[in-house]
Amino acid sequence: MADITTGKPQPAPQRKGLSDRQKDIIQKFAALGSLVILAAVFAVTSNAFLTVNNGMTIALQVTSIALLGIGATYVIITGGIDLSVGSVLALAGVVAALAVKELGMPVWIGMLLGILTGSACGVINGLVITKLKLPPFIATLGMMLIARGVALQITGARAVSGLGESFGVLGNGSLLRFESIDDQGFPVVSFPGIPYPVVLMIVIAVVASFVLNRTVLGRHIYATGSNGDAAKLSGVNVPRVTAFTYIVSGTLAGLTGCVLMSRLVTAQPNEGVAYELDAIASAVIGGTSLIGGVGTISGTFIGAFVIGILRNGLNMNGVSAFTQQIIIGLVILGTVWIDQIRNRK
Repeated sequence: MADITTGKPQPAPQRKGLSDRQKDIIQKFAALGSLVILAAVFAVTSNAFLTVNNGMTIALQVTSIALLGIGATYVIITGGIDLSVGSVLALAGVVAALAVKELGMPVWIGMLLGILTGSACGVINGLVITKLKLPPFIATLGMMLIARGVALQITGARAVSGLGESFGVLGNGSLLRFESIDDQGFPVVSFPGIPYPVVLMIVIAVVASFVLNRTVLGRHIYATGSNGDAAKLSGVNVPRVTAFTYIVSGTLAGLTGCVLMSRLVTAQPNEGVAYELDAIASAVIGGTSLIGGVGTISGTFIGAFVIGILRNGLNMNGVSAFTQQIIIGLVILGTVWIDQIRNRK
């Protein structure tokens, strides 16, 4: 466009504000900065915080939050929510345990049945949301109650124990563990190894991130959450993509249930209460927007460690569990508030 007085072309108007990618990067680095600050504070207040054993403990505790958080990230990016993962986790764990104890199946088959149970719950969630057109909040709330009820019913509300040592390998085994024998013949652990659940968490996070960032399916997931109507006009099968994210969430919940029950070597039908809140919190802390279309697995990974380090450090400093709930609740409220401000801008 030319200037009327000089006839010279005017420069194009500059866009104001930050792009979505820049906002995502800022949010992610804010979460990373919070993680570093928390670690520094707890390192000063507790001498045992910066030890190898405590680091492995934190990583192991974060596993369940991160795995569920990855599933939550997929779902939230499409603009949905999954409140059922805690109950699905419990159901999958008791199915795996009962298959091993009551039916005499090999442990790996029992674990596979548990994971498939989570996948089946995800399929049901996806169908109810896409075919029956129920809001995700209501659909997954119903599944939360159903899955918990089934878990309690098939176990008689009692823990399933006596599963054998082999059932605990997945949850308690470790990779690259080094130990030696001292002069008295006792084992001395020089490196505790990387727990199998941590290895599993890292592998799944890498795969999930690759799918979101490097595949057509990942672009369709983002497009569905950004603008579902525009995605349909562009040829995206929005119902199928939406259902896929709930299947991912259910499958990861099933896997998490098997890992947790393996760590305990006991299946608890009451396990996983309020885990869905940690999953959603880890995603939101890492920059996933509750209105959809925005989120990364790396951000969720950071968010999971923020929650894990916060809990671990508070425990080391003798803070009661009730106070921890208050603090983490405030963190969640503050993070969602920041997310809303970002979206309004």
